[in-house]
This record gives sequence, C-alpha cells and structure tokens, in this order.
Amino acid sequence: MLYPAEPFRIKAVETVAKLDRETRAQKMAEAGYNTFLLESKDVYFDLLTDSGTSSLNARQWVSMMNAGSSSQASDVPCELEQTLQTTFGINHVIPTTRGRGAENILAMLTVVHGSCVVGNMCSTSHRFHIESQGGRFIDVICQAAYQPALNKPFKGNIDIAKLEQVIEQQGAENIAYIRLAATANLAGGQPVSLANIAAVRAVADQHKIKLFFDATHCVENAFFIQEQEAGYSDASIQDILKQMFSYADGCIINGTNKECLVSSGGILCLNDDALFEEANDIIMLYGGMPMVDQDTQNMLNGIRKSLAVALRDSMEQDYIEHRVKQVRYLGEQLQAAGVPVIEPIGGHAVFIDASRFCSHLSPEHLPAQSLTASLYIETGIRAMERGIVSAGTKAPNTEHAQPLLETVRLAIPRQVYTYAHMDTIANQIIELYHQRESIPALKFSYEPKWLRFFTARFEHA
Repeated sequence: MLYPAEPFRIKAVETVAKLDRETRAQKMAEAGYNTFLLESKDVYFDLLTDSGTSSLNARQWVSMMNAGSSSQASDVPCELEQTLQTTFGINHVIPTTRGRGAENILAMLTVVHGSCVVGNMCSTSHRFHIESQGGRFIDVICQAAYQPALNKPFKGNIDIAKLEQVIEQQGAENIAYIRLAATANLAGGQPVSLANIAAVRAVADQHKIKLFFDATHCVENAFFIQEQEAGYSDASIQDILKQMFSYADGCIINGTNKECLVSSGGILCLNDDALFEEANDIIMLYGGMPMVDQDTQNMLNGIRKSLAVALRDSMEQDYIEHRVKQVRYLGEQLQAAGVPVIEPIGGHAVFIDASRFCSHLSPEHLPAQSLTASLYIETGIRAMERGIVSAGTKAPNTEHAQPLLETVRLAIPRQVYTYAHMDTIANQIIELYHQRESIPALKFSYEPKWLRFFTARFEHA
C-alpha cells in the first residue's frame, strides 16, 4: 500500500527524553506501575492518549491570538456554532470546558434512576456519568467486535437484533437514549457504517427513543465509510458527515485534541429546543455565568475559535487520509511480525491484544496493565491499559468486571510523529514481543473507587 507523506511542514520541535532502562524502571516503580502517573518529560514516545497531545496548526494559533481582540463573549461561540451547524446540520451547540462536561450534561438531561442507555460500547467516563444518575449502560455492539483477529469492516456496528431485544426487555420508556459511538473506541477504534446508522435510526423512530452520537472520532468514521462502504467512494468527507448526522438527535464531542486538536474543550450538540433550554439551565447552576474576567474569557474564546478552525481542517481529504494511514502503517508492521492486534486497524490508535501478547498471565494478573508497565520500562513507550483495570468493578469495591477485550492502546497524537517514528515504535514492540514471557504480573496496591485507571497503583504479584 502507498502511504501518503505528511501533508504539513514542521516548524517547531520538542526535545524528548531518552532515559536508560534502569532509570525507566525506577520511574515506573515510583509511579506505581501506572503509566498515567509518569511525568511526560520522562517519556520518549508518548502514546498514552490522543487527548491533549497533538500539535496545533498555524491557522489555529492565529485564530487563538486574534480571539483576544474581541470583548464580546458571544462573538466567538458564534463561529463554532456556524461551523457545526453547517457541517452536521445540528440546531444548537453548547461548548464545554471538557468532553466529560458534555457527557455529564447529557446524562443529567436524559438519565433517570432505573433507566438505561444502550449502544456500541461506552467510554469509562461516559459510563460513570450514566451510572451517577442512577442509570446503567447495556452494550449491543455486533459480536464481531469481540473477535480481535477477525478482519472485517465496520465492527463498530450496533447489532440491530440485540438492540430490539433490549428495548423489548427493558421497555422503550426506560431507555434514556441510544448512544452510537462513531468510531467505537473501546472496540479498537472500529467504525460504523451509514447503513447501520440508518437502521438504528429506524428502530429509534419506531420506539420514540432519542439517538445521540459520541462524535469524537466522527471524521475518521467518515473516512472509513468513504473508503469501505459501497456507494461512497466519490462522496466528500463533508457530505458523508452531513448524512451521518441527519440521523442524530445530537452528539457529544471531546475536543481535547482528537479531531479538534485543542488542549481543552468539549461540545454538546442538540436538536431539541426544550433540551437545549434545560441544558442552559444546568450550565447556569453548575458552570456559572460566562462573564468571567477578561483574560479568562479571551482564553476560552481562543479555544472555541481553535475548535472551529480544527473541525474544518480535519475534514480536508489529505489530512484525514494521512491521519488514518499513519496509524495503519504502524499496525500493519506489528501484524506482519506476528504481534497480536485488534483487526482491522482503527483510525486513531493501534490496540494490542494483551490477552494473546501476555498469554502466560491470567486475568487476575492484569495482562494489559502488566504489558503497559513493561512496555515503558523496556522501550520508553507510554501506552494505556484498556482492559480489566479500565472496566472497573461490578459494584464499588467488589469483584472486577471481566471485559471481553483486554487491550493496550497505542494512541497516535496528530501531527506529532513521522513514519520514521512509527518504524522505531514498531521495532521496539516487536523486540518486546519476542521476550514477552519475561513480562511480570501485577496486582493492585491501591484501588480508587471511580475511574481507577487514572490513579490506581500496582505492585508485582
């Protein structure tokens, strides 16, 4: 396959640390074998997340600097609203400080005690906000998503039969909304087809249930539709996005890098006028008035301007093609060497199948967490566990939930690394794979109540 060169010029550089193995082992022990607790300055290749790690482009920097010249708070959100309304066809746009803020507002608007949200897997933070309102999430992703070695397009699709079965069992009145992630992050960044989105919308209409997207990686999803779904090869990314969102009642977007490339920010989009008014009331109660001091207002205005610019730029064909294919380039090198990864390769990250990589470790020995710790010690690569630790417990402080996928995510920041970096990352992971049986097991030494992957600490089992 021909991989496109970087469609940008690099005009600023950051020197990174190349610590020796002994020092890395010490740093990892001090961090409790949790890569989240490492300091960024001690990391060579930082693939922990694509949140807050990507590079802004020149147009974004210009927009942020120009934002400070306006004293009217309403001027800047207008540009973001217009961009999203034009792109997605959504009626109302609510900027939030973080993506988790958008998730929280949506849960407060829709979830009541005893209700449920159904969808194609759910991020840990979104699940927390659903559960904090007394609801629960029911996964109805297609069965193919749980077969890591199956190379099949659109493994993020919702299983329509499962969806209808859950609605029948729970009662449509007890379904808060359908959550459709495009792409499905926890499934390995797997996309959803337009045919599946339309089918989900038909079920939602039949039962009068609202359909909300997690649109954080929606541009990547649109690229997969363009590349792999019959009838869309000649359609533009913009046209595909417009059709995708014609089926949605709204969406949430984590703007912290992802498609938006900013270091902070989130978006809640709504079509329903009544929900929009209620959301504004919630912001007034919990977020305060937007009339903060001028320096803070200018900073927020800059972020919103940058969001608008980045959304437009992310839909450019050259940009999104390079973005997806750079990730694919890394994944295919690992595949060729026999390293077990989730197939097909997603759009924002390569997911290593830790269950197969560390087949000598049983689930109670936390294979994915053990692999992330050893990956940093042996190579200097920081990655993220997406398995038992991230899944949490079945109830607070009780037995571990047992996810069907035990993975390590190699999230590729946007506009940061080159193909030469991907070569080095691949070679180091392949070398570790050849000595994988030496990876030691871990166990919890400290377990927080919520979102434990952020602050949990571990020790050798």
